[in-house]
Amino acid sequence: MTSNLVHCVFSTKDRKDTIPDPAALGRYLGGVAREKKIPLILAGGTANHVHLLLALPATMTLAKAMQDLKGNSSRWLGQHTANFAWQEGYWAFSVSPPSKRAVMAYITGQERHHLKRSFETELISILQKAEIDYDERYIFG
Repeated sequence: MTSNLVHCVFSTKDRKDTIPDPAALGRYLGGVAREKKIPLILAGGTANHVHLLLALPATMTLAKAMQDLKGNSSRWLGQHTANFAWQEGYWAFSVSPPSKRAVMAYITGQERHHLKRSFETELISILQKAEIDYDERYIFG
């Protein structure tokens, strides 16, 4: 038995506000996750980015889960939004079981959270807390 909780974050290309209904996107991602057998605990976000909390199965790579979720949602959003595109890549952070509820609260509060903080500021803060080295010239490409 495994516990592989992963907090994933990805944004729209150039962080443009091209997600017309973040809640609808979350529901759509839930359907894709069920179909692809990816345990999605929670999805949330804003008009320019998405947060996911996954319970990644031991038999699935993170890259495969993200390919399925981003690829399917890109096609779906492209049907509803002109010139929709996700950024290349994603960020992913392991989550300990005792931190699960805090991450869920964080994801649920995205709309309110971003009244005070930009996506860029948020991401840099997450990277720093996770002690991940980064170069600002490349993380928002």
